[in-house]
Amino acid sequence: MPAHTTHDTPREGTDGAREGTDGAREGTDGARDGTDGARDGTDGAQDGTDGARDGSAAAPDTGVPAETNASAETNTSAGTNTSAGTTAPTSATAPAGTTAPAEATAPAEAVTPLLRGIAVLRRLTEAPGGTLSLSALEKTTGLARSTVDRLTATLARMGHVRLDGRDVTLAPRLMELGNAYLAALRLPALLSARADELADELDESVSLAVGDRDGIRFIHQATRRRAMSLSFRIGDLLPAERTAPGPLFAAEWTDADWHHWRERRAADPADHTFPAVPPSEHPTPDEDFVHRTAKAATDDHALDDQLIEPGLVALSVPVRDPGTGRVACVASVVSHTSRHTAPDLRTALLPRLRAAVAAMEEDLRTAPPPAPGPPRAGLATWTGASKQELGREFVESLARGLTVLTAFDEGRSTLTLTQVAQATGLARATARRALITLGHADLLAPAPGNTFTLTPRVLSLGFPPLSRTSLPEIAQPHLTALADRVHESTSLAVLSESGEEIQYTARASTTRVLSARVTVGARLPARDTAPGHVLLALPEARTQGYALVDEELEAGLRSLAVPVRDRAGRVVAALNVAMHAARRTAAACRTDILPELSRTATLIEADLSVAGRFVHVPPT
Repeated sequence: MPAHTTHDTPREGTDGAREGTDGAREGTDGARDGTDGARDGTDGAQDGTDGARDGSAAAPDTGVPAETNASAETNTSAGTNTSAGTTAPTSATAPAGTTAPAEATAPAEAVTPLLRGIAVLRRLTEAPGGTLSLSALEKTTGLARSTVDRLTATLARMGHVRLDGRDVTLAPRLMELGNAYLAALRLPALLSARADELADELDESVSLAVGDRDGIRFIHQATRRRAMSLSFRIGDLLPAERTAPGPLFAAEWTDADWHHWRERRAADPADHTFPAVPPSEHPTPDEDFVHRTAKAATDDHALDDQLIEPGLVALSVPVRDPGTGRVACVASVVSHTSRHTAPDLRTALLPRLRAAVAAMEEDLRTAPPPAPGPPRAGLATWTGASKQELGREFVESLARGLTVLTAFDEGRSTLTLTQVAQATGLARATARRALITLGHADLLAPAPGNTFTLTPRVLSLGFPPLSRTSLPEIAQPHLTALADRVHESTSLAVLSESGEEIQYTARASTTRVLSARVTVGARLPARDTAPGHVLLALPEARTQGYALVDEELEAGLRSLAVPVRDRAGRVVAALNVAMHAARRTAAACRTDILPELSRTATLIEADLSVAGRFVHVPPT
């Protein structure tokens, strides 16, 4: 037996005991407010029983992420711009990109499984490709394997991760959490079109960023396609002192913010806790950033002259909240020294950047108040039903805690405890403990009027890697599942720019001796294929909602295709099943294959709708 496994048993006992205690607390809460918490109590008690069965001694628990000592009721976190008309106060808690020492404890009422699920999502976000093995998650989180198994099974049930053998991969549905923050913020919806127009006008990359404590986090990217292109993603966190937006946010910092910034720099001078940037080989003195901040406050703009890496330069101008005058976000133009030096960037582009920012501020001033849409219904019912179906493998308190984040949206940027409980269907006690826990994890902060608001750190839960997901990547697991169910080859295709050909962008094969072999990247005449009929919206395909092509391209080849639509209802691809004509008649294709094909298209469209709400999803 490997040496490390000798410690798993007591750790599982500790994990389970703590989860049992946590569940018992939720059971007590539920006794006051109904059976809601009692179910969570059962959930935790089962985990405690499992841990006690697997382990005999309870060593001090080191598996609970402890990122701040503040609860949602006492946390003063900010640097958090909450909406087009509201800016939360600046944070005086732990520096961005760092975690508090392990001995820092969570609030007494924090939901331990929720903290652990958040830790799992953060480790996956930091991993290459958003993928880690179960054993790697066990190692990086410090949790027992049985706890990791339950947490990942729950996240998979929610559609937030995908389980593939022993590997766990982030899934597009996880972007619902980041979408909730971006929608509540409103800035991307109101300003992204201006940023895109400026990028087209200047032929340079343009970004929008908000402050996240002593860092900056991107909320929109309009990048140019070049051999050397910008690799930052929506949700990436950068240290303030190595960016152009940083001094503009720091001009509004409190003394406490500066103190925490200095603490973070002393603890991590090379910026290893900011994985989006290369380590700093020659950290600049603190006084340099203080000077840059003072200059930015005077000039109302700031420059980054190759602070992140050689060749990268940027110019930033603040976009101010028309109601408060504080910085709502910062617009930046990013270039390369082969095109612009930093001084040249200011001379050539500052007037146009200022004009774009003035238009953005006018958009904020004249934007009508958002109309709150209906909250998602049945969340508590869904989690309860999942618990009934999956039993102890479904950690209900984790699922409920994450659904609290999705209660926020456009028109619901700040919510009271009662409003959160109503939006999610949770008991007040359960919702309250979730809010305390999410505040401890820095995912939400208190706002005026006894309300809560999401923080930019919600984007740290999977959004950066998922924001670069393409349609073929979204579709691939669904194609594989479809091929396994119908035992035929499946594929995804798009229309070429000429409109005369289709191009296959993803495929999944079957194990049959004789099957349709399609190569990704291959092109075929659109009018001779079922995907082509769908993409060209030929009359029969448009009327039926599908296309069946029988031996038109090749003798013996029969194929059936349905459209795949984006969140605006536009047909962006076609989903296809191809087979030998001898295996199924045309009628059998309609009765046996078409329902499965349509169901798979619906699943792809659901993922695409989530992924494409604030991000452009490439079709190829």
